[in-house]
Amino acid sequence: MKRALIALLSLAVAVSAFAAWSVVRHIPIAGTGGWDYTAIDSVARREYVSHGNSVEVVDVDAGKVVGLIPDTPGVHGIAIDHDGGRGFISDGRVGMMTIFNLKTLNRITDVKTTGDNPDAIMFDPASKHVFTFNGRGKNATVFNTHGKVIATIDLGGKPEFGVSDAQGHVFVNIEDTSELAMIDAKKNVVAKRWKLTPCESPSGLAIDRKHHRLFTVCENEIMAVVDATNGKVVTTVPTGKGTDAAAFDDARQLAFASNGQSGTLTVVHESAPDKYDVVDNVATQRSARTMALDTKTHHIFLPAAQFGEAPPKTEKNPRPRPPMVPGSFELLEVAP
Repeated sequence: MKRALIALLSLAVAVSAFAAWSVVRHIPIAGTGGWDYTAIDSVARREYVSHGNSVEVVDVDAGKVVGLIPDTPGVHGIAIDHDGGRGFISDGRVGMMTIFNLKTLNRITDVKTTGDNPDAIMFDPASKHVFTFNGRGKNATVFNTHGKVIATIDLGGKPEFGVSDAQGHVFVNIEDTSELAMIDAKKNVVAKRWKLTPCESPSGLAIDRKHHRLFTVCENEIMAVVDATNGKVVTTVPTGKGTDAAAFDDARQLAFASNGQSGTLTVVHESAPDKYDVVDNVATQRSARTMALDTKTHHIFLPAAQFGEAPPKTEKNPRPRPPMVPGSFELLEVAP
């Protein structure tokens, strides 16, 4: 009976992997200002969304904003240490990291990074350290969870997103050299660097820890699948324009790429460690370029907004940006 139940559950997961995905809910956030990364605490059912100079806190079950972490100038990313009860925010404009209490959302402290423009940020469960990847500094700052600087790691280029294998290694995309750097998280040094050819300007990064595969999304509209043990690009699959973030669902063996310019979410099935197929390109919304995976529901959440027409070009502003439609900022929930 137990084996039969396991088989049925496995079949259900497999079927859901190939079901047609769609936007199933719009969660309004409103307000003005741009955004970057988003992160979900799947246990506490909270999503943290960078927005302007603050972080919006959303109850994903209730579908509403329940809190705000203010004064995070140039916020890029949010990292979560659920067991330790702390969250971490990269404040890119001022070169700071904000530490806050996950339960109360109260600010604990702000600490200076050792490189300019901290962008992506991650918590490594193996070392219990926080890494800020500093764009203009071309390095990473390693902190303990109380904000003490442990090390500064020279990355030799502009870092984008990073992930941990939870076994002593941290991987980070280097955008301007189209490389992947592997950090020894015990020694806090770059142990290896790998070229990602044919991937150009990598940004988002996700990991399949069981099969030692990395999923890096690239400016030239592909996702490169990389062997985490040797840096070899196993294969590539097409994505879309403006690809910026990646995610991987262990339960369904699915990788995702969010494509902001195309307004799509690419869904890739891993049928074997070296075999990958695009099973869906879900219509989302132009501007939905970053995302977070809820490991409880296995749904994807993407921040997005509506934009008006760009103003005319001028000599002082040859590439004007279209204005955001006031009140249109929201989270899109995508599910099969």
